[in-house]
Amino acid sequence: MRRSCGIYLPPRQEKPREKGITILIDNGVPLSFFKDTVSGAADFIDYVKFGWGTSIITKTLEEKIECLNNYSIPFFFGGTLFEKFVSQGKITDFYLYCKKYGCQYIEISNGTFEMTNTEKARFISDFSDEFLVFSEVGQKDSEKAITQEPAEWVEYIQEDFEAGAIKVITEARESGTSGMCRGNGELRSELVEQIVSSGINLNNMIFEAPNKKLQTFFIQLAGSDVNLANIAFTDIIPLETLRLGLRSDTFTLFDRSEINERKKQSVSPGDPL
Repeated sequence: MRRSCGIYLPPRQEKPREKGITILIDNGVPLSFFKDTVSGAADFIDYVKFGWGTSIITKTLEEKIECLNNYSIPFFFGGTLFEKFVSQGKITDFYLYCKKYGCQYIEISNGTFEMTNTEKARFISDFSDEFLVFSEVGQKDSEKAITQEPAEWVEYIQEDFEAGAIKVITEARESGTSGMCRGNGELRSELVEQIVSSGINLNNMIFEAPNKKLQTFFIQLAGSDVNLANIAFTDIIPLETLRLGLRSDTFTLFDRSEINERKKQSVSPGDPL
C-alpha cells in the first residue's frame, strides 16, 4: 500500500500479482521476527520459500505457516528438499509431506542431485496435476554451473514450461555465487542476454537476486515488475524502494518524459518549482 505523496511512482500491480513478484526466503529466522516482517510488509510479499531443507528442523513451522495463511501469502519448500526425497527414492513421502502442510505450490529442481532435465520435467508434469509448480534451472555447484551453456539454459527453461511449470526460477543461490553468477558473484551477462533474446516471456521468469547489486541489475533490465526471489527478510522494504525509484540505485531509471509531463500538468504559473 502506498501513501499519497504527490510524486510520480511507477505503477505496481495489486496482489495477487502475476508480475513484479517478490519471493522471500526463510533460512530459519526466529518466529517473532518472521511474524513482524510479514505483518509489516505483507503488501510486498508474494510468496515465502522455506529454504532448502530448513522446514524439516524448524520447530515453529506450523506457526509460520499459520501466519502466512492469515495474510493470504502462499509458501513452498525449497527445491533441495525435493531433491533429497528423490535421492532416497521417497517421492511418495515428499507428496505426503507437502499435503500434510497444505502446500498449493511446490518447487522442483535438479541443482544438487544428479538428474537430467528431462527427468526433472517428468516430475513437473506429474506434480502439476495437483500442485502449482515452480521449477528451477541451474546448478548450485559453481564449477558445474559455469559449464552449463546459455543455450542449455534456454532449452531447459522451455522444457520445464512445456512440462507444466507455471514459472521458472533461475538459480543464483542465497549467496549469489552460482547458477547465473560466477563463483566470485559476477553475473553471467551472456547468459542473461541469451534468455532475453530467446523470446521467453520474462513475466514467466523469476530471477534469484539475493543482493542489491543483482536486484538493481534485473530492475534495470526488465523494470519494476521483474520477478525476484531469494530475497532476505531484511530486504523486503529496501527492494520495494528499488522497484519504485526511491533509492539512489534506481532513482533516475523510470520514464522521465512521463514524469516531466506530470510535472507540467501539476505546476501552475507562479507556483514554486
